[in-house]
Amino acid sequence: MRQDYPEFVRRNIEIIALGPDGPNAFKRYWENEKLPFIGCPDLKSQVAAQYHQEINWIKLGRMPAVLLIDQQGEIIFRQYGDSMSDIPSNGEVLSVFDKQNRT
Repeated sequence: MRQDYPEFVRRNIEIIALGPDGPNAFKRYWENEKLPFIGCPDLKSQVAAQYHQEINWIKLGRMPAVLLIDQQGEIIFRQYGDSMSDIPSNGEVLSVFDKQNRT
């Protein structure tokens, strides 16, 4: 998402990435990687659980989940991955947003 972040910003989309690490480790990672979007530590998976993100320890922990939530709080797109590589492309997410916001 980093490489296409300007496209998300242009559409007034805010990216919030959840991670299973504690606040200090999460902050270090965000600073080291110079990520331009919001990172939210979710050590006890409370937020992930609210959005039904699967945790599968056999497959290395949290499975990928991408949700697009509109300004009214409605989920307009969701994809729950079966593996760590099962993530929709940025183009797919942006396309869903663009279709939803055509007037």
